[in-house]
Amino acid sequence: MNNAVLRTLEDIDWITIILGCSVLFLVIAKQLFYSRFTNFMILPFNNKYIFMYNKKEKLLHWFTILLSIFQILNFALFIYLLSDIFPSRSSSQVPYLFYSIIGFLLIFFISKVLLQLANGLIFNISDIISEYLFKKISYLNYSGLVMFMANILLTYVLKDSKAVVYVSGFLILLINTIGLVIVLRNHQKLIANNFFYFILYLCTLEITPLVLIGDYFKD
Repeated sequence: MNNAVLRTLEDIDWITIILGCSVLFLVIAKQLFYSRFTNFMILPFNNKYIFMYNKKEKLLHWFTILLSIFQILNFALFIYLLSDIFPSRSSSQVPYLFYSIIGFLLIFFISKVLLQLANGLIFNISDIISEYLFKKISYLNYSGLVMFMANILLTYVLKDSKAVVYVSGFLILLINTIGLVIVLRNHQKLIANNFFYFILYLCTLEITPLVLIGDYFKD
């Protein structure tokens, strides 16, 4: 019994460090880019952030980088906490599970962005792909805020709460769906003119990775 309590306390200690580091990246982003941060906070309700910053350095702006690190840290922690709430045989066999998850997410995230940029070069639509990625990553980074709140609740307040998981999962899906609908609406003429390539892109770079991730984490 004492060992179990000690293990739980140790888990909370390192999770606190991860949450503290993610907050640090959020605070730095706010301090360095206050106006941009203010517009970012209302992203799902107002497109001002997208319109104002879509043409300014896009993906390589430090604000986007800082928020992406914040999002990846919390995404990895969220998946780690899910593995405790919904344990599977495969996840229990992975040593240092959190580090495995964050390594996988980093490789997946960077590889996917590079593939999409390469796709833009091949079809001579680099500006459009870069604009699309900026919008998609912006909404994904915003959903990192939901993951952060869910991680706090699952760690300190409502441990192992499936309700928190379901509600936060719904909000994350809703935020990114809003972003996807806005992106598709803004580029509907391009999609209509290149419908075959759009379906090919959707299957290879959007749907397939999600299926592979789901297959990896299931029993």
